[in-house]
Amino acid sequence: MLHADWSVAADKRWVAEASRSGNGWTVAAPRPVGDCAAFVETMFADRRRVLAGFDFPIGLPVAYGRMTGLEDLPAVLDALGRGEWPDFFNVAERPEQIAVTRPFYPRVSSAQARQQALLDALGLADIDALRRRCELATAVRRAACPLFWTLGANQVGKAAITGWREVLVPARRRGARLWPFDGSLAELARTGVPVLAETYPGEAYGHVGVAFAAGMSKRRQDDRSAAMRDLPAWAARHGVSFSAELAARILDGFGTLDRGEDPFDALIGLLGMLEVVDGRRPALPATASPDRWEGWIMGQQAD
Repeated sequence: MLHADWSVAADKRWVAEASRSGNGWTVAAPRPVGDCAAFVETMFADRRRVLAGFDFPIGLPVAYGRMTGLEDLPAVLDALGRGEWPDFFNVAERPEQIAVTRPFYPRVSSAQARQQALLDALGLADIDALRRRCELATAVRRAACPLFWTLGANQVGKAAITGWREVLVPARRRGARLWPFDGSLAELARTGVPVLAETYPGEAYGHVGVAFAAGMSKRRQDDRSAAMRDLPAWAARHGVSFSAELAARILDGFGTLDRGEDPFDALIGLLGMLEVVDGRRPALPATASPDRWEGWIMGQQAD
């Protein structure tokens, strides 16, 4: 099992890995993702059964999906770069360039850039129409930034572009399956091919007992170390073993650099996936039926 903390910046992409060990799991220290083509290749090596999680969106708002004229998200992925879809990843510079086949905007920061330009170009009335159900605001979480908006500290569009272009599309064309679009986790495990799923480490913190008190930040080493103090006990309860290197990294909060937050999130996202795979948490909430456009964030509850 793999979990990658993703970014548009290659040096901020880290991956953590867990391997079956008897009735439990052994978790190695996170490592840089490195070359994306080689990373995809490792998922197909030795015909291993691989579940790989990524913290970029894997899904499309249903209102947008219906505009494409295609059947579902997998059909869009299969079409990208072909026929009418050569510019999907080419971020629009000006509002008049926005189209169903070129939905990301804007390419550079500008005082004139507004999310309203996306709504006008796509004929939508409300910005929530560009959010999936799992991205809407609830009583316990803020609304996520719409996929196609590429400005601001909380934007996910640029990371999604690199993740889709460099991982999802090539892996899909080699035969990888997507959860939940291609079936349940149990069904997909029987296919013998890599399965890719969407995760959100921030959601997984509470699932594995990682907590940041008011004033703490995952960008600070001491705060990361303090937030992970209960992880060894969580691992002991659930048959999870940490490698010696990982145990040391947990103790020291993944080092002094700000970028320690990246391997930290790679690890916590992975442990959240173990909560789901081992049956302690449902992959989908009871109120969320799998659909062919929006998908879901693995392990996230509806509210």
